[in-house]
Amino acid sequence: MKAPVKDYIPELSEIRMVKRAPDGPLPFSDADRAYILSCLADVEKRFGVTGFPGVVPEAIAARPLIKQLIEWWRTLEPVTDEQRDAYGRMPGAIRLIDTVATWVEELEALRGAKADES
Repeated sequence: MKAPVKDYIPELSEIRMVKRAPDGPLPFSDADRAYILSCLADVEKRFGVTGFPGVVPEAIAARPLIKQLIEWWRTLEPVTDEQRDAYGRMPGAIRLIDTVATWVEELEALRGAKADES
């Protein structure tokens, strides 16, 4: 069942999360990667949407992935219990991607500061 979609204007925090995420992979643990990809697959299945046609889930870069999840979170309106369950998992996946992206950003800044000291 395809869910209704609503319009939205991205919030500054959402824009920053997308910009912070790299346009490449993040070093997720196996459990974190499985959670994020299962969330993506569940949303696609329950809402009848496709985020990345023709791309294997493991090859999706962090930036387009978090952008797509945020867009779905803000525009999809769950109708069924299955949709509500999938919809309810999206914020956790979004925060997980943002947390790892922030951690990587901080590590890179720390490495840069140490290199400047040398």
